[in-house]
Amino acid sequence: MKKRKLIEQILKFGVVGGIAFLIDFVVYTVANKLLPFEKGYIAAGVLGFSISLIFNYLASMKFVFERREDTSRQKEFTIFLVLSLIGLVLNELFLMLYVEGMDAHIGWIHSIHEAIYGFIASKGIKAVGSVQELAEFFAKIFATALVMVYNFISRKMILEKKN
Repeated sequence: MKKRKLIEQILKFGVVGGIAFLIDFVVYTVANKLLPFEKGYIAAGVLGFSISLIFNYLASMKFVFERREDTSRQKEFTIFLVLSLIGLVLNELFLMLYVEGMDAHIGWIHSIHEAIYGFIASKGIKAVGSVQELAEFFAKIFATALVMVYNFISRKMILEKKN
């Protein structure tokens, strides 16, 4: 019974997280295109994260986690915010590590990005404007997956009512 409840909770978390990811990703992508400076992907990451955070808090505490009776909503949001800010730091560190570390300094990773970009460009798809943008896209996907695992575990351990 506990295993089934956990699986259902993970699925709900996945749905809420998936919607939050879409919000984050759309804001990130649009802002990354519009921000006129070199490292705009970092600011775009913060903006997407911040907007999706509000949705994620409301939906997570309504549909995913069972609220603790001994915690005020203000304290609950503060804890959620702190855990999320830790997630944001992890997200941004991974974005920088991937884009400026792995893509820039590990030749075979950059070669994979170039090959994928070449394939996409040969098909006439204009969604990705450069190899750099493709690396930023992959960085966001991987960073989101890692932070999602952290978010579930930390929120379940700290915010959820103990049975």
